[in-house]
Amino acid sequence: MASGKENLKVLMFPWLAHGHMSPFLELAKRLSERNFLCYICSTPVNLSSIKKKIAQKYSLRIQLVELNLPSLPELPPQYHTTNGLPLNLHSSLRRALRMAKPEFLNIMKDLQPHLLIHDVLQLWAGSEATLNKIPAVAFFTSGATMVSYFCHLGMRPGIEFPFPSIRLTKSELSMALANMKDARDPDEETSRKIGSIILMNSSREIEGKYMDYLSELINTKIVPIGAFVQYPNIEEESADGDSDIMDWLAKKDKFSSVFVSFGSEYFLKKEEIEEIANGLELSNVNFIWIIRFPKGEEMKVEEALPQGFLERVGERGRIVEKWAPQAKILGHSSIGGFVSHCGWNSLMESIEFGVPIIAMPMHLDQPMNARLVAELGVGVEVKRDDEGWLQRDGISKVVNDVLFGKTGESLRRKVGELRENIRLRSREELEDVILMLEQLGGREKENYTNKLHK
Repeated sequence: MASGKENLKVLMFPWLAHGHMSPFLELAKRLSERNFLCYICSTPVNLSSIKKKIAQKYSLRIQLVELNLPSLPELPPQYHTTNGLPLNLHSSLRRALRMAKPEFLNIMKDLQPHLLIHDVLQLWAGSEATLNKIPAVAFFTSGATMVSYFCHLGMRPGIEFPFPSIRLTKSELSMALANMKDARDPDEETSRKIGSIILMNSSREIEGKYMDYLSELINTKIVPIGAFVQYPNIEEESADGDSDIMDWLAKKDKFSSVFVSFGSEYFLKKEEIEEIANGLELSNVNFIWIIRFPKGEEMKVEEALPQGFLERVGERGRIVEKWAPQAKILGHSSIGGFVSHCGWNSLMESIEFGVPIIAMPMHLDQPMNARLVAELGVGVEVKRDDEGWLQRDGISKVVNDVLFGKTGESLRRKVGELRENIRLRSREELEDVILMLEQLGGREKENYTNKLHK
């Protein structure tokens, strides 16, 4: 912490998803080391998921502030998060958050922060902060590729997206547009409320050209914060009983195993589980596979898997329900590939730990992230059939190519080079962000907007 400076008080307001909470927490850790007091505001159930990830050294400078949403009949407090939430209840969660707006405004009024960093999904919070002469900055927790693609579709219809590597199939585009329509907040206005800058959870080494194009489209400065990855907290390493998984990994040869996970918000259909299981069985590789079911719809894993699957794979495979230490697993030398949905945080973790990505995108930004992975040369996408279904033979072939073929050698070399370049660039990007936020939080509030572009 710089001496002689006032501690800058920052209120941080992420969207109610684990994939959004984690980048906000990692940013808070960096800021807490540099003259900032960070207050992360979210629902109790979301805060409980990150509380154990705040090491003792951060405990005085990162505070958790509870935001209580109204308890709707279909949405009790334990459902005030997207983690494990059935898809049909996401609209209810967004409605409950809008209903809690007065409480958030009271929190902001009581805390009187020097600065608000809010999720780009909650632009209304930035508008309210500006009305109260509190500088506000939007934070986009995913990458620029997806945003630039959809902004292009809306703002330049009929014109080809200028980067041919990024394309969606008709079914992917239809699904993505439907998700965007469902997620649209009727209380929000157009992008003019975004403000003068957007913090981006990315690095120019990964998607600099997409940041530049997005900035051109929306006339907003895109500021990358660097590629943040959530490393395991030593204080909580044994808290979740993960020693069994790590002992299993320790018995496997180098690059002989794959980690299989599709994130905390997508739940595989039974047909998808069966096809992936058959693909893993055919591949003859070792695997750790995380399988989750929506809250209230849990079933026995054995019922979802092909009959006799667990007996046939034996010690070659491990099925884990709900949670596993993803960062620790990816960092283990026996992991040679990550079978991933290509959620943004998972993508960056895989690169940080030098693990090639076997891409199986499911929805939202994931298809575009999968194409980006292929463009960067750090992963291979498993192709689907004409109707959009995964095929066991295709899964088996890609997994084998990545773990045992020349494809894997090339991917490992590429991902290693990209990781080192990102690390070097991210240090500079974070320094730029910290300097900008220090100036923004400390300058005369009525003048900050006009000076951002200088």
